[in-house]
Amino acid sequence: MAKTEVILLKNIVGLGAESDQVTVAAGYARNYLIPQGFAIPLSAANKKRLEALRKRRAEREAQELNTMTELAASIGKLVCKITVKTGEDGKMFGAVTSGTIADELKNQFAIALDRKKIHLESPLRTLGEHEVELRLHPDVTARLKVLIESSTPLPSPEELAAQAAEARARRGARGGETAKAEKAAAKPEKPAAPAKSEAPKGKPAPEKKAK
Repeated sequence: MAKTEVILLKNIVGLGAESDQVTVAAGYARNYLIPQGFAIPLSAANKKRLEALRKRRAEREAQELNTMTELAASIGKLVCKITVKTGEDGKMFGAVTSGTIADELKNQFAIALDRKKIHLESPLRTLGEHEVELRLHPDVTARLKVLIESSTPLPSPEELAAQAAEARARRGARGGETAKAEKAAAKPEKPAAPAKSEAPKGKPAPEKKAK
């Protein structure tokens, strides 16, 4: 396969950066890089452009480094809040990914950041505060605080204590009523007093003696 050398005018992932001299397939250069304005053929005339390209690249990289350094300082002061759905036990449904964080940075702070620059060893699956590393530039990293909250937060310790006390009071009241009922059921009933026989009215008739 025929090869040719070109001078890159723009950064090409996996190939090189602006002003780099690279060797590529002749067809790739002829049919894609050169027509798209990504490169120019390496020639005596074009070599004269190298100094201007390198100067422009240096200025661009310096500006990018300065921008990312300032962004890192700003991000270090932010708290990115993300609301998620949870079950009754407080466990999250799903997880927070680098894409989620990138979306919230744009929504909350108007910071457009490629999710590939947000470094997570694994998706975040627990509520609370997390510290996430952002790789903004080869020479610049930042730490972003991410606060994951539930859309149905669990009761506070004070609320839990009050609910427990109320439940104990209800159980105590029900227990008192039950004890009274059981005591009443267990108490023997007094036997009914015998009915008094009525005294005969008047004097009894005298018996007749037999003759």
